[in-house]
Order: sequence, then C-alpha cells, then structure tokens
Amino acid sequence: MGRKELKTNAMRILDRLKIPYSYETYECEQFVDGVSVADKAGLAHELVYKTLVTTGKSKEHYVFVIPVEAELDLKKAAKAVGEKSLEMLPVKEITAVTGYVRGGCTAIGMKKSFPTIINETAEQLGQIYVSGGKLGMQLRLSPEDLKKASNAKYANVIF
Repeated sequence: MGRKELKTNAMRILDRLKIPYSYETYECEQFVDGVSVADKAGLAHELVYKTLVTTGKSKEHYVFVIPVEAELDLKKAAKAVGEKSLEMLPVKEITAVTGYVRGGCTAIGMKKSFPTIINETAEQLGQIYVSGGKLGMQLRLSPEDLKKASNAKYANVIF
C-alpha cells in the first residue's frame, strides 16, 4: 500500500502507456548535479541521463536528454530543433514551465509537450536512468520507451 504514494506524474504516464520501468531512490534534500546523482544512487555514469530545458529565439521551449557527464552543444541542439539559437531556461523558470523542480525534471509528463531530443548515444544502450520527476528518484527504462513516452527523437546534441 505504501509504495503507491511514491508514484510521480511520469510514473503514472508510463503505467498508462504500459511501459515497463523500475526506479531507484536516494537521499536528496536539494539539487545536485547529475554526476553526483549517479554517484549517490550507485549508478554507472554512462547510463544516467540528465534533462535540460532550453528556450529558442522563437520563445518556444525544447527539452534535451543527455548523458550526465556531457555538455549540451547549443549550436547542434538548435540545429536539431530547427531554431536559429537556444539558451538554457533560467533556473527560476523551470517549475513554471515544466511543472517539475530543478534536479527532478524529466522529459515525461511536463506541463506541456515540448519538442524533445534524446542524445543519440542512448540508442546504443539497453537501459538508461532519467529523473523520476522529483528529487531523489531515478527511473530506469529503455531509451526507446523514453522516446515513446516523451515523443522524442534522437540526435547528436553534445560536444
């Protein structure tokens, strides 16, 4: 009975889509970077992906899911979504735009459906970890299932 309360919006969406996943929880009071999250949760860095939100010149928002150790290449990212340029969404706007808190942001189940790109390195992996939609939770699922649940495409968007 107690496990039910743990469900995040992202998990409910995965359940509704009948997409298999598992999750890991770890102690986390406040935002920490993705590498620290991987370390805290005892996960291999190359399997953990972070979710970044950007704003285009057009004022549209775009979501990028990239390896925790990688850096988003804004030029490649802009090209992948057909924008002239992109900038990172200011931290103070994350919750208003996505419905999630910084460090608990996931591409699944944001307030609105934004164009989403998963870095193509994920395609080679059987399973990846992404935020579960709140601090202290990582979802484990296949990149293809993440792609389906977030209506994403693959592209090379890192340095």
